[in-house]
Amino acid sequence: MTTIVGISAYYHDSAIAVIRDGAVVCAAQEERFSRLKNDASFPAMALKWGCAAAGIRKLSDIDYIVFYEKPFIKFERLIETHLKTSPRGLAQFVRAMPSWLTQKLMARRTLEREIREAFPDKTTPLPPLLFNDHHGSHAATAFFASPFENAAVLCLDGVGEWDSSTAWSGQGNKLTPLWRIPFPHSLGLLYSAFTSFCGFKVNSGEYKLMGLAPYGEPIHADLIESKLINIRPDGSFHMDMAYFDYQTGLRMTNRKFAQLFGGPALEPDAPPTQREMDMAASIQAVTEKIVLRAARHLQQQTKEKNLCLGGGVALNCVANGALQRAGIFENIWIPPSPGDAGSAIGCALSAWHEHLGQPRHKTSAPLRESSNYLGPAWKDEEIPDILQQFGAHFEVVDEASLLAGAAGLLAQGKIVGWFQGAMEFGPRALGARSILGDPRDAGMVQRMNLKIKHRESFRPFAPSVLAEHVQDWFNFPAATSPFMHTVATVALPQQIAAAGTATGLARINEKRSTIPAVTHINMSARLHTVSAGTNPRFHALISRFHDLTGVPLLINTSFNVRGEPIVATPEDAWRCFMGTDMDVLVIGNCILHKEQQAREKQNPGHATVFAKD
Repeated sequence: MTTIVGISAYYHDSAIAVIRDGAVVCAAQEERFSRLKNDASFPAMALKWGCAAAGIRKLSDIDYIVFYEKPFIKFERLIETHLKTSPRGLAQFVRAMPSWLTQKLMARRTLEREIREAFPDKTTPLPPLLFNDHHGSHAATAFFASPFENAAVLCLDGVGEWDSSTAWSGQGNKLTPLWRIPFPHSLGLLYSAFTSFCGFKVNSGEYKLMGLAPYGEPIHADLIESKLINIRPDGSFHMDMAYFDYQTGLRMTNRKFAQLFGGPALEPDAPPTQREMDMAASIQAVTEKIVLRAARHLQQQTKEKNLCLGGGVALNCVANGALQRAGIFENIWIPPSPGDAGSAIGCALSAWHEHLGQPRHKTSAPLRESSNYLGPAWKDEEIPDILQQFGAHFEVVDEASLLAGAAGLLAQGKIVGWFQGAMEFGPRALGARSILGDPRDAGMVQRMNLKIKHRESFRPFAPSVLAEHVQDWFNFPAATSPFMHTVATVALPQQIAAAGTATGLARINEKRSTIPAVTHINMSARLHTVSAGTNPRFHALISRFHDLTGVPLLINTSFNVRGEPIVATPEDAWRCFMGTDMDVLVIGNCILHKEQQAREKQNPGHATVFAKD
């Protein structure tokens, strides 16, 4: 039996994964343990948890440790970029050097030290330490974790060592590179440049820009293509770097970019204006154009019917929806975490299949939709003792009462925190660490955004829908969307023609469908399909809600507030519940009502209550 540990760290979203004979045993991001959003540090706490969960007690229990990229080649890019742009890049170069010289360049030594610190035995030799290519790790996550024996693979992100876009042919246990687009020309960095210019934080605000896009019109798309990026028929592209500062400075864009769009960037967290809405719509349209052209060229090149997507751009669910509707490929697979965190799985799978030459098995694809619950879990019988430590008032009920009670409360308009089983791996809450609500209630969007999540009012919520009813409620060409990676429009019978002349963010309050709380202003929804075999308890809850209301779906948003990672432990869930206007917490077989909790423990509206002591 061969045990391999994969590690992603030092840029953003650090994570670990443990695989055993090609099957993923467990995986988690460091942020869930440290409580620091997008934590990039070495995943020490995640590693200790993962080793314990996988039964790894000593270093000799591990056969290989794999890092998700090659730091020395990345350092080579930094040096070469500085030489090409000197002296403009001097400030960025000087700022980056201490980190590179003390940590990243000496990655082997740093990793060896930090790995050893996770184990009490300080004398056992370390297992072999391997380094995988950054985009190779993305491709491995996308293909080796997929259900396909053969597939085309497209990876789009900011930048790895040198590459920003790559295409691969996946055949059995082999990935063959087909073409690449090198830094600084990058679709991910182009999208992040607009994210930053519109007042959002890079590497986390891209979701916000995507959510803002339907409020605008793509009036700048032609300007982007004429000035910023030349898109070729095959989806490859070349950017005019005169408008960008990420090569040489400490910002994404420069004065020339600002002049092109009529003024300086929006201040962070300032309310977006029509300009930002139109910019968001425009860069989203350009992104979709590139993705579709690249996919079409790749299909013509490989003649494959299956496509696997990897890299951070694969989290753009609107582009994924456009790709799904285009029908270029018969089947599209996107892993639950296609970004850097998921590369902890990818680099480990690459070692198993490509380094060790082990075959893949059709019956054991390691990340089928039912096996993405890879994080920490608590047994139902452990929860009451934990809650008593907090002085919580709760009721322990049987399965039938739990489901009937929670469904009834949701139908009454209550907002329910739902903490069940093992934590999901990846950025989406998939019914294990979720906040749930009634999709029929138009006011639920404002209430959940402002009173629970403490986030921007324009951001939409996703529906978790019973897979057997998805075609009745949404125009969706695929059978399932298990990881919430694609959008679809609400089915015509459920749509309601919006009345009035509202514009901009005022359109939030329009009632557009029979399920307004999960219908964006362009009639779209980011789908999460739930199957009985995927998450039985969550499927049963939605089924009970369906019995009560005739609606086979719920609002599902991640169990956290703005600036916080998704909750990982019962303590995290309790803190979040008590620190917001959430009505009910269902954790294991326990039901907690807010009004029954001690008043002095309640602190609604204050996210700082969740900070670890």
